[in-house]
Amino acid sequence: MTRRKIIAGNWKMNLDRTGSVDLAGAVAQITHDSSTEVLVFPATAWIVPVADALQGTDVKVGGQNCHFETRGAFTGEVSASMLAELCSYVLAGHSERRHVFGETDETVGKKVRAILDVGLSAVLCVGETLDERNAEDAESVVERQLKAGLGHVSATDLAQIVIAYEPVWAIGTGVSATPDDAQTMCRFVRLTMESMYGPEAGEVSVLYGGSVTADNAMDLLKQADIDGGLVGGASLDVQSFRAIVEASQHL
Repeated sequence: MTRRKIIAGNWKMNLDRTGSVDLAGAVAQITHDSSTEVLVFPATAWIVPVADALQGTDVKVGGQNCHFETRGAFTGEVSASMLAELCSYVLAGHSERRHVFGETDETVGKKVRAILDVGLSAVLCVGETLDERNAEDAESVVERQLKAGLGHVSATDLAQIVIAYEPVWAIGTGVSATPDDAQTMCRFVRLTMESMYGPEAGEVSVLYGGSVTADNAMDLLKQADIDGGLVGGASLDVQSFRAIVEASQHL
């Protein structure tokens, strides 16, 4: 069985250094067994103090973003190789990177390759907007994003890949996909992966991200094709995040 992953993914620019370190310490106190992997993705500026605070624990640290080039004149950017000494995972293709910063499918695919090349694992985010969903294009959008994001990824790389399905219309809105809708799309992700890579793709973790809360976590996580959660606003409150981790433990 795939080990479930619960990612605290909404720290973004919401916490200062002290807040990030304190929250990391509180997350480290959440009891979880080997069935669940807990990860935190702090702002790049606070990765080092957060990683230091988590030394000696089994909580993993991830980066929120990276550039696809190894080095160069890219003011304000951070390369995957810079993160390699600090993190275990890096996000690629988060909806805000796509829709706020204009990242293309091609750019996301280059980032995924760069992340893998330095020995890190990539969390590739895919998902449709409300307009795309209303136009019944959700599956075609997600398929396109998967094929582009994994365009430079071979079957031998799949052990370093995690997919997070995050419907854009459910991020930060307080509106979550129903468990059935989330299951349907995560199942589609899994089937698309299998069509691309064969049975080996069955070991890739498929997470749901989109207003995961303490109240809906159990119903979402018990779905057959959902292997964990990319948690948004609820990851800023340790009690809510604890409840989500505990929901994973009870499955």
